[in-house]
Amino acid sequence: MNIIIPMAGMGKRMRPHTLTTAKPLLPIAGKPIIQRLVEDILATSNEKVEEIAFIISPAFGKDVEDNLCSVAESLGAKGKICYQEEALGTAHAILCAGSTLTGNVFIAFADTLFKAEFNIDTSRDAIIWTHKVADPKAFGVVKLNAEQQIEAFVEKPQEFVSDLAIIGVYYFRDGDALKNELQRLLDLKIMQKGEYQITDAMGHMLKNGVKFYTGQVEEWLDCGNKDNSIYTNQRILEIKKDKEQLKHASAVVSNSVIIEPCYLGAGVTVENSVVGPHVSLENGVKIIDSRITNSIIMAESVVKNGQITNSIIGKNVTYMDKPKEVSLGDYSVQI
Repeated sequence: MNIIIPMAGMGKRMRPHTLTTAKPLLPIAGKPIIQRLVEDILATSNEKVEEIAFIISPAFGKDVEDNLCSVAESLGAKGKICYQEEALGTAHAILCAGSTLTGNVFIAFADTLFKAEFNIDTSRDAIIWTHKVADPKAFGVVKLNAEQQIEAFVEKPQEFVSDLAIIGVYYFRDGDALKNELQRLLDLKIMQKGEYQITDAMGHMLKNGVKFYTGQVEEWLDCGNKDNSIYTNQRILEIKKDKEQLKHASAVVSNSVIIEPCYLGAGVTVENSVVGPHVSLENGVKIIDSRITNSIIMAESVVKNGQITNSIIGKNVTYMDKPKEVSLGDYSVQI
């Protein structure tokens, strides 16, 4: 089985953090987003992954490419870098990994994590992962027939068709057939608002007898902006607290309280502080005389005298606040 991960976007909604780190390499509970995504996929299948193709912008640079290949190798697969030089839609992006589009193929867009507790049937023609949403008007959705097979793909329906939103994770038994369909879109210049879309290819495959099924996930977690990433970090900590070692053996906590679940990476030190719940402290972070909740502090940063919540602090940051002296009379309110 091969995995294809389109991730050529520059992550503008996550700036300033994506000015120095590609968004899929930002950490969630101690692991890059991209690593957690691939682990989620592997958990749904017993198939061995041979190759993981990362579709990126050439602007990302060699360090990002090396990091992505290292993630693939850590999961027992070969990493492959493919370039999308112009943003021409989902179908165009996937086709940039043409040589990987063969045999059993998973496709997953890189700012989505999910919780799913099942094994997929890889003998099926195609599976589209979905999640029930309260307002489907903002999403592409699938419509099911009486046999629970997909009978239509509908983009942003303004009248109710289905509440099963497509989350951006797909399985195809025949990657070569998908490649031919994607190439057909480009050859015939079949575009929506100037872009080639995978839903157009899937719609044509559906008409030609390919059977599409849906796999529903329990949770759909987005890492597209700061607040969503913090919420995803919170949920991943809750989901993984009994499944992963979330405190590195070298982390040192002195005269402090850790309110679980939290992630403490290698070389973390916490002194005279209260940390948690839902805090991730990446490798080498130092927390001194502070109170931190629901936040991500990236590697080698120092926080002293901080009162921090719902925040992301980047790598090698020094954040220091000053202790305050106050003299408040009776019945005072300070905000």
